[in-house]
Amino acid sequence: MNIDYFSGFATGLALIVAIGSQNAYVLRQGILRQHVLPLVLFCALSDALLILAGIGGAGLLIRDTPLLMTLTRYGGALFLVAYGVLAARRAWQGAAMPTGTGGGVTLAAALAACFAFTFLNPHVYLDTVVLLGSIANQRPDPGRWIFGFGAASASLCWFAALGFGARFLAPLFATVRAWRVLDGMIALTMWTLAWMLLVS
Repeated sequence: MNIDYFSGFATGLALIVAIGSQNAYVLRQGILRQHVLPLVLFCALSDALLILAGIGGAGLLIRDTPLLMTLTRYGGALFLVAYGVLAARRAWQGAAMPTGTGGGVTLAAALAACFAFTFLNPHVYLDTVVLLGSIANQRPDPGRWIFGFGAASASLCWFAALGFGARFLAPLFATVRAWRVLDGMIALTMWTLAWMLLVS
């Protein structure tokens, strides 16, 4: 692979590896071992499509449409607050969760939640479509597409490591206290991200 690929991989990884709503959700489902592969593939494919859209010019459209960004910001903030309330309620009630493959939410519900975490977050568009698209388009063909492929590869590697690596944390979550701490941290993360969206 050439320098464009590795530049895209490193840049994409730097933007994706952060404490966010999408990552927190994939981590939780990974610990529960529920629908991990579909969620990993959904997140990685979503990032890949957004990156390709940015390279194809959609980044300019989003950047120049304040109404779209405003609607996404308030919708995303509302969703994050609501999910934070659910996580806080789980933390307050306290219950040990089974860490096997059975039970839990349905695949459709898991994908719907992941869809909301992905596409109701304005930062996803800014990071993938606008920022990565702008950086990629500074390169001539085919370098910009190779850069995008590198960034998409970083997304796949990260979500696979997060989702499938989370199962090694399962023994730590055999107690009610551990789940209370995790859900409490998820609630705080969601509310912090919602606040950041509203004040940005």
